[in-house]
Amino acid sequence: MVNITVDYTLPPHLLSALVPDPVTAYPSYHINGPSIVSFLSDKSLSLLAPLIAYWAYSLFFHALDCSDWAWIDQYRIHESAEVQAKNRATRAEVVKAVVLQQIFQTTLGVLTIEPEGPLDHVKEMRSLAPRIAYFVMKALGQDIGKSLLVSQGESIVYFVYWWAIPIVQFVLAFAVIDTWQYFFHRLFHINKFLYKHIHSVHHRLYVPYAFGALYNHWFEGLLLDSIGATIAHTVTGMTSRQTFLLFTFATLKTVDDHCGYALPFDPFQVLFPNNAKYHDIHHRTWGIKTNFSQPFYIHWDVLFGTRYDGPSPTRGEKPKKQ
Repeated sequence: MVNITVDYTLPPHLLSALVPDPVTAYPSYHINGPSIVSFLSDKSLSLLAPLIAYWAYSLFFHALDCSDWAWIDQYRIHESAEVQAKNRATRAEVVKAVVLQQIFQTTLGVLTIEPEGPLDHVKEMRSLAPRIAYFVMKALGQDIGKSLLVSQGESIVYFVYWWAIPIVQFVLAFAVIDTWQYFFHRLFHINKFLYKHIHSVHHRLYVPYAFGALYNHWFEGLLLDSIGATIAHTVTGMTSRQTFLLFTFATLKTVDDHCGYALPFDPFQVLFPNNAKYHDIHHRTWGIKTNFSQPFYIHWDVLFGTRYDGPSPTRGEKPKKQ
């Protein structure tokens, strides 16, 4: 029997044609310079931006809490008086614990985020081009694949490098963070010792509010939030600029989940099923064994039968998990 070997590689001159040198076309999001901000390195920005985002976004919701605008009342999950009456942590205690967690978070970032020089995009795309060529010819056949690469190869490499790979990295990072937080969060509820001595701190806020989003025992904050996000950006191979976006976005989402408002015009609450109303159920005494998922999606709650997203039960009635 004769074995026929098919060569799925392109000649060097065709491969080099897939990548322009120098690169002249960049996507709209790209900033062509040594750093995003001229007076700050990308690593420093990735560490500072989440801190600024946390307090700035929290102050926005705090302003709503303090306002006397009648129109906002219809979107409040709780009455303002409930915050004072039911929460067992003072605002000073909350601020102190959040600042402590942010110190740990920043220190971990300093130790784990490697500083980078400007990326050599030509080198990176030339390293990627042979693999793209191989998969295109493998999927479409040698003749059709080669013809497509000759006519559209540069556009394909451009799209994969600038759009497809970054999108996949962020989707995977979200999945890593969700997985890490769901199983550790649930463990902190199942294990009585961990709940009593660590996780119960967060549940002193029966009625959550924005700047209490990171009000945790320092160990829980370090393990769930800081280490989980660090693992996500590491395993997905993100650059410092991507890390800046990931950390800042995750911070804003966490604040939004604890904001105390069900806002129909809030993009976080529109795009993600795991929102302020969903997470608020977890802070209720009757919902504390449900809705462990955070911060993005709810698939782990659905798969493990811990989801509750129905109406509030009447007094003495236990909610039914969906």
